[in-house]
Amino acid sequence: MTHQKNKYKISITDLIPGVQSMISRLPDIAKAGLSTFTLFNELPYSLGTVLESNARKYPDQYALLFEDVQYTYEDLNQLVNQYAHYFSSIGVRHQTVVIVFLENRPETLIVTAALAKLGAIASLVNPNQRDAVLLHSIQIKHDRYFVIGQELTAAFDAVKSKLDLSNSYLLGVEDSEPKAFPKDYIVLNKVIEEESNQNPESTATVRTKDHLAYIFTSGTTGMPKASIQTHKQWLRSMNWFGNINAGFTKDDTIYVSIPFYHANAFIIGWGSAFANGSTIAMRRKFSASEFWKDIRKFDATAFIYIGEICRYLMNSPPSPLDKKHRVTKIIGNGMRPEIWNDFKMRFNIPNIYEFYAASDSNVIFTNSFNVDNCVGWSPTEFAIVKYDIDNDEVYRNKKGTLEKVTTGEVGLMISKITDLFPFAGYANAAQNESKIFRDVFDKGDQWFNTGDLMRDIGFKHTQFVDRVGDTFRWKGENVATAEVEAILTNFEAIESAAVYGVQIPNCDGRAGMAALSLQTETDDLFVEELYKNLKDKLPAYAIPVFVRICDQLEVTHTQKIKKADLKKEGYDCNSQDTIYVLLPKSKVYQILDDSLLKDILSGKYHF
Repeated sequence: MTHQKNKYKISITDLIPGVQSMISRLPDIAKAGLSTFTLFNELPYSLGTVLESNARKYPDQYALLFEDVQYTYEDLNQLVNQYAHYFSSIGVRHQTVVIVFLENRPETLIVTAALAKLGAIASLVNPNQRDAVLLHSIQIKHDRYFVIGQELTAAFDAVKSKLDLSNSYLLGVEDSEPKAFPKDYIVLNKVIEEESNQNPESTATVRTKDHLAYIFTSGTTGMPKASIQTHKQWLRSMNWFGNINAGFTKDDTIYVSIPFYHANAFIIGWGSAFANGSTIAMRRKFSASEFWKDIRKFDATAFIYIGEICRYLMNSPPSPLDKKHRVTKIIGNGMRPEIWNDFKMRFNIPNIYEFYAASDSNVIFTNSFNVDNCVGWSPTEFAIVKYDIDNDEVYRNKKGTLEKVTTGEVGLMISKITDLFPFAGYANAAQNESKIFRDVFDKGDQWFNTGDLMRDIGFKHTQFVDRVGDTFRWKGENVATAEVEAILTNFEAIESAAVYGVQIPNCDGRAGMAALSLQTETDDLFVEELYKNLKDKLPAYAIPVFVRICDQLEVTHTQKIKKADLKKEGYDCNSQDTIYVLLPKSKVYQILDDSLLKDILSGKYHF
């Protein structure tokens, strides 16, 4: 979509600084690499064994910080053991599925680690879910064990009558300000006090292939799906991010303000910290105004991010705290290229270890060489193949096979499913087949469909472009919504933006529409300046034809904007929101009133 194609290729000189940095850590990297190979054998090795090992190696090192509470590795391991022994006493066994419904707090990790030591599975239900969505997530799979945070008993009780709770255990976890639980709950904090704090024998029986947790997809296009996370995935992340990629040590404190029911925090953040006895500092909910205060309070040297967090921080007023910290590296995904360099400069953060992954995927890219504006490279076998945007499907040639794009081009990212990099799938196995391509390049091969459009920029490095279905065609050109959204959210007045394609009568393709939430109230000057700015930054076909001003854009728990309803509503939506249209040959947006809408729907205007 851009005019500057050459910026989408990297050269060997872009990699040299990163290569030099990794060479300096070569002994540690080699050791971690050898350790990674053990994951390819189904050994008794798990989150629990790593925790026990860290409790021996770093007994007095802080493992977890939260508000004013501190846990050393020895403290954490002993508390986890007490929970594990209690769970075992009530029948939790290998691969028992336990619903864990807690906000972001230490008990989320303590309970999950305790279950991990038994080889049980924590189904990490999003605490923001309510009613039908919450019921759906619970009913995907459970074995009648429910761990409910005191702060969420009302939400759980609202759906309780629709669950078969006969022979079930309702286990409540007190919050920082304890209140009385309903009488049918067993209060975990109290019943574990009499349990042993010694390591359970079961830890040694848990293997890398065993399921560790269910992490739910965000549900932007339907009900959430429960993706299976194995101990192998968690351990692989521990080795890759904690040792090889970022090289964390016991002197590092990693600040995590995103939820631990999300893979970025649970797999990447927690795993990275366990690699060499680093500390996790966690927050219940992200706050832009408190972010750098927390960084200072916990003396953090790194943090885990998602793209929206970076944008919120950039939109915050400049502060003396912007550079008064010890953060030197951050790990996450979704950093917009438009703010990448400004973010590094403003907050004085030299290393951005952007990665690309998904909780249900078998592929991961990491920016190991600290190259700007890309998701890095992948050790897994992947391909970027030609994709037909018009028909929303992969392109197959006369032989029936797929074709790879050339360097600088955009296509669909797929990754080969192998014994070394399997597709773990979903708790509901019926959903697995929709994510698999067969006979891609050779008869019988299987590849995972990521559903993402990526750009090949050379040297096995890639750049994220858009989600399949979000990119649309207008005026014979492909419009990547992520790129347009990035430019829109760079404007000071715009808080959030969702871009999507809508149909106009008698027009081929889909016209762009942008739903915006603003930092300030709309006025004529804003609308006038909006077009001028977009004209300077986007080709004509990518400038949104319609603009909808919303009080707030609904988001998922991972801060992704829910576009499905916006797409359905389009511009003829009977909403109280103000909608503007850019008519053909016009140089200013104007309000879409009933008369103008009627003219557009009748085909009067030739867009």
